[in-house]
Amino acid sequence: PESSGLPPPATPGGSMAPSTGVQPNMAPERGQRPKKGNKVVTVQGGSLKTWTFSSSLVEKVQVNLKSDGRPLDADIELWQGPDNTPQKMRVYIEDGNKRPFCAYMETPRGPNTVAVRNIAQLEFPFSAYVCAANEDQASSMHNPQGNVVQGGALRTYPFDPSVRSVKVLITTDGRPLNTRIELLQGPNNNKQVVEVYTEDGLDRPFNIILETPGSGNVVRCCNTAPMEFPMIASVEPYEIDTTYDDAEPVVGGDDSQGFMTGVSQW
Repeated sequence: PESSGLPPPATPGGSMAPSTGVQPNMAPERGQRPKKGNKVVTVQGGSLKTWTFSSSLVEKVQVNLKSDGRPLDADIELWQGPDNTPQKMRVYIEDGNKRPFCAYMETPRGPNTVAVRNIAQLEFPFSAYVCAANEDQASSMHNPQGNVVQGGALRTYPFDPSVRSVKVLITTDGRPLNTRIELLQGPNNNKQVVEVYTEDGLDRPFNIILETPGSGNVVRCCNTAPMEFPMIASVEPYEIDTTYDDAEPVVGGDDSQGFMTGVSQW
């Protein structure tokens, strides 16, 4: 059982009824503690869901989005007080099952509300899970080292096929943060795009974990702000597949139920 000193769980809300089924393989992958009443919620196309954290002890929340393999298109906003949106994100993912969305939002000086809106059509629902990040997970996301990206500039980070996921941390010296994070696999082939605005990049840095299955993955960080607003980007491997071997071939093509016949011609 949880100790009495833990913050209360988030309260999901919105225009649609929450899903009755819980997908345990969605949020606990990142080592989060599941909370009673804080379940995976289905967000239908065009609908909005909100999670309110009333406790001031919650200083960071984890946002997880996942689909059944269809494209994922969402708006995520952090509300603090009336008509105050200190952070917002626009997320697009080509395959929400192969590359689920996992980001962290700073929530100092509660109460705070996380709003997730599915801006896709009705045929493209996705599952959402928002919970408070534990102290170990929150501290592991901070890395003071990084590269300065001037306003209007971009920087790319290629990764080896053995890297399963990548950790991205973007901060500023206290100025507003406007950036676009892209995950490419092949020439101009965007698998995931995240556009972020933060009113204070020092008080609310942007943390995200990008799933990078397969080979040829490149993370591109673009500073979409003017020249007067530089940012610091730190991009490094988060999970590495230790069983990967460069000498092993990747087998493809038809199987025994192939195109012409299931009988070998050799």
